[in-house]
Amino acid sequence: MPDTSPARRRVAIIGSGFSGLCLAIQLKRSGIDSFTIFEKSEHLGGTWRDNTYPGACCDVPAFAYCFSFEQKTDWTRKWAPQSEILAYMEYCARKYDLMPHIRFGTEIAAARWDDEQAVWRLSTTAGETAVADLLVSGVGQLNRPFTPDLPGLDRFKGAWFHSARWRHDLDLTGKTVAVVGNAASAIQFVPQIASTVAKLYIVQRSANWMLPRGDRSYGESEKRRFKRHPVLARLYRWWIWAHHEMNWPIFVRNQFLASRLAAIAENSMREIVRDPKLQKALIPDYPVGGKRILISDDYYQTLNRGNVELVTDEIDHFAEHAVVTRDGRELAAEVVILATGFESTAFLAPMAILAVVLVFTVFLLVEEADLRNRLFRLAGLNRCPG
Repeated sequence: MPDTSPARRRVAIIGSGFSGLCLAIQLKRSGIDSFTIFEKSEHLGGTWRDNTYPGACCDVPAFAYCFSFEQKTDWTRKWAPQSEILAYMEYCARKYDLMPHIRFGTEIAAARWDDEQAVWRLSTTAGETAVADLLVSGVGQLNRPFTPDLPGLDRFKGAWFHSARWRHDLDLTGKTVAVVGNAASAIQFVPQIASTVAKLYIVQRSANWMLPRGDRSYGESEKRRFKRHPVLARLYRWWIWAHHEMNWPIFVRNQFLASRLAAIAENSMREIVRDPKLQKALIPDYPVGGKRILISDDYYQTLNRGNVELVTDEIDHFAEHAVVTRDGRELAAEVVILATGFESTAFLAPMAILAVVLVFTVFLLVEEADLRNRLFRLAGLNRCPG
């Protein structure tokens, strides 16, 4: 008879980003080795593999942006750059011996629950099949770039690409560039390219509330201290958590705190941006917290450059060599960069998941109470209800 013990249950994990790696590590630590990570790319990393645009970094402090059970203490900066985060993920995969479990270049096209055999039957885009007792989606939110319906974009004669698919082979030096979007990705790469391009247009749909990042590098003495005294690193991580949790009242309609934060953000902007017309364009028309609050130490400064222009009129269409706005203005451009975010609500797309009852987490699919409760404890919960 086949071994059906909890430790031998076949687990299929889709994606080798942070969530996929975390589950795989915790399974290993629990003595469960019968799992496979299906990764469509040839490298692990998810978001941090795909987003390699200039200036890419995390907007969560580095000490809190790592596994609690694998605290990194030698971050180079308070806000870690993309390359360092990816290196950390690769280090974790090697340390916990996950590489043999990852099937690179294998994209899952569909998963169907076989109720008779009580297994998941997976199909890859290459026509291969696989069987698993448990299926976990770790595909995340930020893996499918969103390209809005922009009339005429297909007729644009210059180069265009999404910021999440950065064209490193394309030299922007001396070129006229139009950036569509001004949110989290744009505010990171715009300051990096502004000094090299001839002209930079930033097409803004709506303003964002923005606060100073306060980035800095960690000194060697700090790194040694955190390494020598892990409790300090743990306390620092908890301090970061508490500091950010204090923002919660702002998001539950505490008008006084929200107005104070808005005033801080606006005053910070006005201290840097001196042009009254530009100041007006940078003040959001919605309450602070209505959308993601952005952080940057150099975006507003970049808007003061003579070769940078913020455009607030909507795009009407693309011409062969220009972006045309609703008021009829033509913004001549050789390169267009779409900083238009991701399809963040289509979690499982483009996969087809077929089941009697669609379940998104591993816990409700595990029949053995012991394994189910162990997995819940690994996730930080006391036990699985039922």
